[in-house]
Amino acid sequence: MIYALCPECHHKWRPHEDRLLAKSGPGAYTPCPVCGAKRGIAHGELPDLSIGHLDCDAFYASIEKRDRPELIDQPVIIGGGHRGVVATCCYVARKFGVRSAMPAFKARELCPDGVFLKPDMAKYQREGYKIRDMMRAVTPDIEPLSIDEAFMDLTEAQAMHGITAAECLIHLQAKIRTEVGITVSVGLSYNKFLAKIASDLNKPFGFSIIGASEAVSFLTDKPVRMMWGVGPAMERKLHDDGITTIGQLQELNIHTLQGRYGSIGKRLYHFSRGQDNRRVEQSTERKSLSSETTFDEDIAALDDLIDIAKRLTARVASDLARKEIAGHTVVLKLKSSDFKTRTRNMRLTYPTLREDLILETALTLLKKEVDGTKYRLLGVGVADLFPAEIADPANLFGETNDASPIELVEDTGESALPPARQIPQIPRPTAEQLRESLTRRYRLHKKTSRQHRFGF
Repeated sequence: MIYALCPECHHKWRPHEDRLLAKSGPGAYTPCPVCGAKRGIAHGELPDLSIGHLDCDAFYASIEKRDRPELIDQPVIIGGGHRGVVATCCYVARKFGVRSAMPAFKARELCPDGVFLKPDMAKYQREGYKIRDMMRAVTPDIEPLSIDEAFMDLTEAQAMHGITAAECLIHLQAKIRTEVGITVSVGLSYNKFLAKIASDLNKPFGFSIIGASEAVSFLTDKPVRMMWGVGPAMERKLHDDGITTIGQLQELNIHTLQGRYGSIGKRLYHFSRGQDNRRVEQSTERKSLSSETTFDEDIAALDDLIDIAKRLTARVASDLARKEIAGHTVVLKLKSSDFKTRTRNMRLTYPTLREDLILETALTLLKKEVDGTKYRLLGVGVADLFPAEIADPANLFGETNDASPIELVEDTGESALPPARQIPQIPRPTAEQLRESLTRRYRLHKKTSRQHRFGF
């Protein structure tokens, strides 16, 4: 049985099984018999699939085009500046080869007529949270990946709304287009890995489905870089071993892959077969917080780098205070003029959100890297985050803010000690202070119970 649904008029029908669709398979559309729209989706598993992935189309650029209609047909590029990188670009600019994270000078070479705009992150966050609220109205089970994309578990959609997950996503897609003024692409499948792949098949304003029946055959001829967790380094390693397609991974057993690539080999085995048992997690734990900047001109002088580090540290400390979190590790990031990245870190005695302590640690790391190398980027951040209430513990021995925290006993001449020697009167720690001191290390390092993201 094949089920079909039109994203335009929301008409539902069942195509005749003896009449083959003009196009079939993941990412294929079929014409709607009612409104004639060519974006109808048809699939035998359409009523049963419940894991969705929503991704805004060229989010930053789409917001700017919405607010500035004169840019609708222009190649809009967000970010870049003189020495920065592209944050995102519209689909017109992508036709010229411009891509996210591309150096600005390269984007200008590829698209000299591009309209470069400075990012307005506050505005993008407002619109992103508005879309997220719309998603939560459909299901409370969402897992944001960034401000403009998230996974959705619509298993309870039928019970909550009386319609299938596919219909919920189509209504959501239309609502975002009407109320926010931008388009989003949606992928629907039976797990997160395939849902994310599906959302990329028909961008922009796409709706694609990958079911269990065709998952393995669909993945066979796809490049290995399509798999989650395969970055440039892993892709090169696979290519060096003669593996360029997911189908080649399907031919290898789990022991071979795990022996060659370690823990990621196990993931490659399951993902290549369309298997992914990760759940949609309603919240994800932030692992770090940082601020970085790209210079207009390369900098090698220590004094100049220190001034920039001070400004970045102030931003980090402000964000820590606002979010009520503290960092246990200070991280320094540098990128040289030849685009080589250096990352250095130092673990503190205890978590902190103090600007002076973060800066002091960052400068200690920075001074070791100033060797005449010219840098184009500097970043300061913290990792290993903890709640702010356990940060910067008070002095164990009850030190106060008085100008003279230690009292000196006046020599009356009756002491057997030499007159020149004075005995400091140090208050003894309380039982609570001793207990806190002895258990602090255990409490700071105690692991919270978290579901393992890969339970294969």
